[in-house]
Amino acid sequence: MAIKSILSMNAFDPKNLDKLDPQTRAETARRLKVFGSASVLFFQEPIEVVKGEGCYLIDRNGERFLDCYNNVACIGHGHPRVADYVARQIKLVNSHTRYLSKIVDDYAEKLLSTFPAPLSQLTFTCTGSESNDLALRESFYFTGGQGVIVTSGAYHGNSYLTTMVSPSSSKGKCVSKFVKLVPPPDTYRIPKEKLADKFAGDIEKAIKEFEDEGIKFAALLFDDIFSSDGVFSDPKGFIKKAIDVVHKHGGLYIADEVQPGFGRTGMMWGFERHGVVPDIVTMGKPMGNGFPMSACVTRPEIIDALSSSTGYFNTFGGSPAAAAAGTAVLEVLNEDELIPNAVKAGDYLRAGLKDLMSEHHCLGDVRGTGLFTGLEIVKDPESKEIDPENCTLLVNQLRHHNVLIGCCGAFGNILKIRPPLRFYEKDADFFLDSFKASLKDLNL
Repeated sequence: MAIKSILSMNAFDPKNLDKLDPQTRAETARRLKVFGSASVLFFQEPIEVVKGEGCYLIDRNGERFLDCYNNVACIGHGHPRVADYVARQIKLVNSHTRYLSKIVDDYAEKLLSTFPAPLSQLTFTCTGSESNDLALRESFYFTGGQGVIVTSGAYHGNSYLTTMVSPSSSKGKCVSKFVKLVPPPDTYRIPKEKLADKFAGDIEKAIKEFEDEGIKFAALLFDDIFSSDGVFSDPKGFIKKAIDVVHKHGGLYIADEVQPGFGRTGMMWGFERHGVVPDIVTMGKPMGNGFPMSACVTRPEIIDALSSSTGYFNTFGGSPAAAAAGTAVLEVLNEDELIPNAVKAGDYLRAGLKDLMSEHHCLGDVRGTGLFTGLEIVKDPESKEIDPENCTLLVNQLRHHNVLIGCCGAFGNILKIRPPLRFYEKDADFFLDSFKASLKDLNL
């Protein structure tokens, strides 16, 4: 079975253009004309979104869709505090970080206070791709190496450098001799008692291959919920042995927190669940709740290695308006208790999904933590044979029941459920009702 590109898993197929209603067809054709073959639209019937409220998106006809895909608007779509803070700051001034700015420095200190003490140096960027690109460069300068290890279904960005460490963008291919792929920690197929040793052993093997090829190892890069690989988060602490292997060989552990960070897993940072301290942490999407901002956090000696050779500056990274958006996100996460809610609502949702497994044998595994859930779709629960075709059908059928969702994994057979953190038990009930209706529609 061919490995899929992550962008193609949920994408509209232009061959279906004539099947759309006239207005959607016209708007879709307009998009394809100006964006060309690189255009990616969700679903076989694209949706024109005109507004967002909390964890719902609203189309041009006023129809509401429960957004279970979007981790960008982590505190909810259209949040008034983000809008107010950003508007107020832009009316005053919005420039780069070469000028002193109280709001920028206040925000930087607040953000750094959420990290363990060794991680005390912050660099602002605009996207998760930029953060991961910078983190890799930091690891190269600090270690003197260039070898990078990632999981075989990983996605870490779309810059030239981060595309090379994103096999999910190149259908599982390794496009550089400086990159080694290891299997993800598949908790559905690997016994939990063997998981830590298996993952650490695969990394040790990849480092040895680098050594045999005369390439110095620099970094292990992964997000600790393995979101693109298929959502593998438990048991807590299983990544520790792998990190020990990395440090034994002089490499750095880069924690990509773009998806698990900012409370998604039920803790501020996903790595906290495993009791480890990364050498570098990257973050992005949910950081500004839709305002483009991201960051890279590390130890002083690591950023010094970069600065002594090349330095780094980002015109828009860490602007006062970005700091205003980021401040609003931190305040709301705390005041509205969205992180503990992620635990409560996520557990409630997964319990509801597990209740369906006895009736619907296509549901092979329910896993995840906080408000990040993976639901593996299979042809047979005994053989665990994957079923990407029905997974895609479910994605599009749920859209007709007003739920927006995506799929992930190397072959696109895992439903990825990742709503904004302003998602409560009533929203989980809506999802479960829509999911049951979709299963019935498809006779699954």
